[in-house]
Amino acid sequence: MIHQDTEFVMTLQRLLEFVGTFAFAVSGIRLAALKHYDWFGGFVCGFAVAIGGGTIRDVMLDVTPFWMTSPVYIICTLIAQTAVILFSRLIPRLTRVWLISDTLGLALFTIAGIQKTLALGHPMWVAIVMGTLTGSAGGVIRDVLLNNEPLIFRKEIYAMACVVGGLVYWALLTLHVPNYFTVIASFAVVCLIRYLAIRYRISLPTLRGEAE
Repeated sequence: MIHQDTEFVMTLQRLLEFVGTFAFAVSGIRLAALKHYDWFGGFVCGFAVAIGGGTIRDVMLDVTPFWMTSPVYIICTLIAQTAVILFSRLIPRLTRVWLISDTLGLALFTIAGIQKTLALGHPMWVAIVMGTLTGSAGGVIRDVLLNNEPLIFRKEIYAMACVVGGLVYWALLTLHVPNYFTVIASFAVVCLIRYLAIRYRISLPTLRGEAE
């Protein structure tokens, strides 16, 4: 039973990382397209946002970065770029689609980061930090490459959605809720918080300088 549960978690983790890679790659390549980057520049931007957070997480956890274990993540980014190229004329009309892809990537990578950290034997509070890092660091790298102010530093709720999703994961894990339900619930919480924050313009308080 323990072996089967471990195998299920590993399979789910790979699936989450694959889908998250595609979702984040699409969001990065789309923004690169809006700035008229060439195909190579778009690929670099998409790949950086897709693997950035997970790479930082794995380096901090002292394991081989996930994308170096299989070429599937590079292939996934190429598929994402192909999709953006084919539907480039629809980009202005697909704002909601790109927003959804970014939110999905955020939620999926947050959960993948939490699960991988726990599988390596680290405590839950470390897993939440790593989950948040996995979900949000790629976006910071993307914004730096595109010369934009990182979304994580703005008023808009982004990384905090990862933190709350991690806390829900922790609570359900403590209550011994089945793993599949824990994943679904945490995923839904991250997505819901992002949706509500954007829909109703909910934001965190901003710091004020002395001159203000």
